[in-house]
Amino acid sequence: MNTAVTDRSQSASPARGSDSRRLTERIFRIRESGIVAVLIVFVAVTTVVQHRFLSTTNITFVLTNTTVFALLALGETMVVISRNVDLSIGSVLGLSAYVSANLFGKVHGIPIAAVFAVGIGIGLACGLANGLMVSLGRVPSLVVTLATLYIVRGIDILIVGGNEVIASTLPPGFIQIARANVVGVPYLAIVIAACVGIGAYYLRSYRSGRELYAIGSSPEAARLAGIPVARRVCTAFAISGVIAGIAGVIWAAEYQTVDSTAGTGYELSVIAAVVVGGVAIFGGSGSVVGAAIGALLLGTINSALYVLGISPFWDQAIAGFLLLLAITLDRAIAVRLLAALRVRSSRAR
Repeated sequence: MNTAVTDRSQSASPARGSDSRRLTERIFRIRESGIVAVLIVFVAVTTVVQHRFLSTTNITFVLTNTTVFALLALGETMVVISRNVDLSIGSVLGLSAYVSANLFGKVHGIPIAAVFAVGIGIGLACGLANGLMVSLGRVPSLVVTLATLYIVRGIDILIVGGNEVIASTLPPGFIQIARANVVGVPYLAIVIAACVGIGAYYLRSYRSGRELYAIGSSPEAARLAGIPVARRVCTAFAISGVIAGIAGVIWAAEYQTVDSTAGTGYELSVIAAVVVGGVAIFGGSGSVVGAAIGALLLGTINSALYVLGISPFWDQAIAGFLLLLAITLDRAIAVRLLAALRVRSSRAR
């Protein structure tokens, strides 16, 4: 008889866990769908007020302007899901942008692939430094990356000085990276959309990706379950750094004039896009697709302010408001979800 009771309880436990996962996934799918709905409504209202908002030129501008933020959001999402944060991405982008673009003027005929390799190397070094201090040194990521934000920016200022990279020193093929498009859609936006899709597939389908969610939900429980927490967190920071390094090279191709201020303030905009896109700031839930949609929403708002003749300074205020609203909403969802799971668990008993 005891064996029968044990068997029933063991069979019920996976069922409850499966129900909990399905409920959680359903809620956060609704959360992401809400962001898409907000984006559609915002575009519709802005178009009614100013018809040229949906022109091919403006659509191309929005997509081009969003690509770097969407790419940075991909790396930041992996870090935030693990219950950490990377504030150094803007500084890493700035350092990578100048050093890589400056190579065209210093090394005659250098291949574009080699310039990207330099950007990747810079990002990897910075990302690994952050990851090792957080995972092995057990220092809070907020403290570590805030420090490296200023350290990397300081190095950037020392290297750049009063100099800058200008468009005339860049080869046409490099500049064309950001300009090439098909029917108004930049090739770069298509490539980054594919990268976001690959990132979403990795987090959902690969064990190491799913373990980031487990770490974000409860680092101690993940450690007790045998998950290599330090290695996964360090890898997430390394990926974020590499992506920031690549984004720096793309930024240089897009804007073509690079000085020591490149990427300043990007970290807060990217975190806002990630959280607005449905990634919980407390870790454990969200997706890179939602983060990319959040980046697109903020980019669309920025373009709408310009088209409507509103001061661009409102862009940061709106991003801050949306960030605060998203965090409040996520907290409310978490509280209600926990209550719902407790009710289901009590009924299952």
